[in-house]
Amino acid sequence: MRIALFITCVNDTLFPDTGRHVVRLLERLGHEVVFPEGQTCCGQMHYNTGYRRPAAKLAVRFVRTFEDADAVVVPSGSCAAMIRDNYPRLGGSGSRLSRKVAGLAPRVYDLTELLVDVLGVTDVGAYYPHKVAYHPTCHGLRMLGLGDRPYRLLRAVRGLELVELAGATECCGFGGTFAVKNGDVSSAMGADKARHAVESGAEVLCAVDNSCLMHIGGTLSRQRSGLRVAHIAEILASTEKEGALR
Repeated sequence: MRIALFITCVNDTLFPDTGRHVVRLLERLGHEVVFPEGQTCCGQMHYNTGYRRPAAKLAVRFVRTFEDADAVVVPSGSCAAMIRDNYPRLGGSGSRLSRKVAGLAPRVYDLTELLVDVLGVTDVGAYYPHKVAYHPTCHGLRMLGLGDRPYRLLRAVRGLELVELAGATECCGFGGTFAVKNGDVSSAMGADKARHAVESGAEVLCAVDNSCLMHIGGTLSRQRSGLRVAHIAEILASTEKEGALR
């Protein structure tokens, strides 16, 4: 299958290895990954802070860039949710943008959706000999409805021990611009999530969104907990032969 990668601006700027993990994983599974050069931000930050017109311009650009793709993989639950749930509201009912989004949005997938629902695979041949806890991010859990897909993929990874995370469904406190507007509350929520992660006994905390992991990982780093964070793509791309990219 020919799959277009939308890397997202946060990943492109701060976590470029996530894109490399996605490409390595999908190519290992026998698929072609293409990277449309015209891509840029999904506009989530603009949308969340009330800048609808700039967000709409970015939505138009996304549609133009990806409208011919058979499938679009997005290694970010929040950006995938922005495209599928919020883009339709930007153009207005019956607008050209809304019609275009309606045609494209069903082909936009979070990585775990693409693997399980479209490619029909849960065992991706990964090897990751570590204790791992999974944090279901708000957008992945509530807007995309990822359900047990990430868990099914992680349970199939050889060598991986999946441990329970207390308060797993509670938000980490990042929430796009929420962390900027409500710093004290955001820090307290991040501290709770970090404490649960440490108490789980995990060596690694993973999620489908690097923005949440950046927030939690910052707290864990300041605490010198020794617990690291990893996007789920890193774990699924790892094999006994190749290991994880660092």
